[in-house]
Amino acid sequence: MKMDTLSAAYDSDASSGAEGEETPQQEDEATPINVEESSSVLSRLKEKFPLNSAPAVPIRESPDDLLRVGPDTKEVAYNPTVEQLYAPEVGPTNPFKTRQQLANKNTLSGFVEPAHFDAFQFENQRRTFHSYGYALDPTAMEAAATGPVGDQLRAEEMKEVSVFEVKKVRTGEKRRRKDKGDPADLDGYMGPWREYEDEVKVSKPTPEQMVILDEQFGEKLKAKEKKEDDTITESTILHVENPCDYLGRSYLHIRQDLDVDLRTEEPPPKCFSPKKLVHTWVGHTKGVAAIRLFPHSGHLVLSAGMDSKIKLWEVYGERRLLRTFVGHAKAVRDICFSCKGTRFLSCSYDRYIKLWDTETGECLARFTNKKTPYCVRFNPDEDKQNLFLVGCADKKIYCFNIDSGEIVQEYDRHLGAVNTITFVDGNRRFVTTSDDKSLRVWEWDIPVDMKYVAEPHMHSMPAVTLSPNEKWLACQSMDNTILVYGVHNNFRLNRKKNFKGHMVAGYACSADFSPEGSLVVSGDADGKLTVWEWRTTRIVTRFKAHDSVCISCLWLPHETSKVISCGWDGKIHLWD
Repeated sequence: MKMDTLSAAYDSDASSGAEGEETPQQEDEATPINVEESSSVLSRLKEKFPLNSAPAVPIRESPDDLLRVGPDTKEVAYNPTVEQLYAPEVGPTNPFKTRQQLANKNTLSGFVEPAHFDAFQFENQRRTFHSYGYALDPTAMEAAATGPVGDQLRAEEMKEVSVFEVKKVRTGEKRRRKDKGDPADLDGYMGPWREYEDEVKVSKPTPEQMVILDEQFGEKLKAKEKKEDDTITESTILHVENPCDYLGRSYLHIRQDLDVDLRTEEPPPKCFSPKKLVHTWVGHTKGVAAIRLFPHSGHLVLSAGMDSKIKLWEVYGERRLLRTFVGHAKAVRDICFSCKGTRFLSCSYDRYIKLWDTETGECLARFTNKKTPYCVRFNPDEDKQNLFLVGCADKKIYCFNIDSGEIVQEYDRHLGAVNTITFVDGNRRFVTTSDDKSLRVWEWDIPVDMKYVAEPHMHSMPAVTLSPNEKWLACQSMDNTILVYGVHNNFRLNRKKNFKGHMVAGYACSADFSPEGSLVVSGDADGKLTVWEWRTTRIVTRFKAHDSVCISCLWLPHETSKVISCGWDGKIHLWD
């Protein structure tokens, strides 16, 4: 029906256009149309209004022309043209980015392009600008047109020359050397090393300058020298009513009325780790720096305090404070008994080493070399009790003669302050450690080290202890370990004996062996005592011993489980 209506409409338009006459008004009722007529009408419509189901489409550009190079591309797999490389970016921009953020950048602060320049010319112009105030323009073409930049007047005066082109003109006469002498005269021949005629080697103030210097610094120097020379008068305090017993024997006499034999040289057959606190010695007002047992017997203990006092205590019996030795102006660093215990040495931060009589408390001698002593040791041989070694902060080890009071030998090979001195091999050699993280072995009275132990992994070892059988050296290392070196195997490190589990970094906490050598005990920075088994290096026990740093601990030589410890809390504890 729709087709008939459309053909009728087109037919009426055609007839009206052809004849120019008005067509009669069609009636509302539909009239039947012949099929043949409708097909002819359609054919005429197609000729007048041709239809193309595949319209003409313009030919697109080749795929190669459509390739674009992204601004963030680091590598291109083909050879693009210049237009493709520098074509503008296509696509919407991020509305949330600022103009600075949208800018093309290859660094955090902007866009950097590589530049190539002559290093010599750059340095030449830089030095010229700093010396004369002008320099040529960096661009060669602009330099000829605009000239140098900077001080134009100076540039005209110097004719725009650079520091490389300026020739220095020598003014005055050339310095003359002295006569080199006759080569046959070996002592008088100077050769090419002869001095200048006007050369001055010694610069000494004039008398007028000396007067001014004395007025300004003379009083300060005198006050400083006087302060260094001031020493405390040595004195002693006896804390017991009678230092002798009913037989007239002093407290140095070894007691024989105890359960343990203090005169024997045989160690106990089996030792055990301590478990409880037995006694506490209190007397120092500041921390205790070191403790030493009386030789062989161990019935007395000597303590060096940071309150510049030295105290002698009983270990057995009533455990009384026997005597106090006063004579140092600053904290006492180290102490050492002689081989018989009748005398002992003390060194302090006041730069003095003093020799004391253990029984009377008298100061027998004082020694100093104006250097801070860190450790002091008697020679253990009985025929060399007039000699002792001092390790100082000036990297040297001095040997003093008590009889003359003079330094008879110097051992100068360390590169840091000397911390420990330990005699080994029948007292024919001694081992020293230093802040230079090395261990050196010396022959007695030979100032050249025979063995030098230093490895990149080594730390400073401020405390060294010799084992009871004199075969091993237990060295407290600053990496929180105890290293063991063999005395009879050329001082090699025993890698199987490595004791860990305590914290000593930064502190010179000393370690000690049990009398028969089966246990190792050491303090640490937390105030704890740690006991290891020598054979397996495992921790046997660990407990809190002091409120502050436990700096030293000693195992009684004739006891199975008694240990004396001292700390920076000023207390000395006896453990069993």
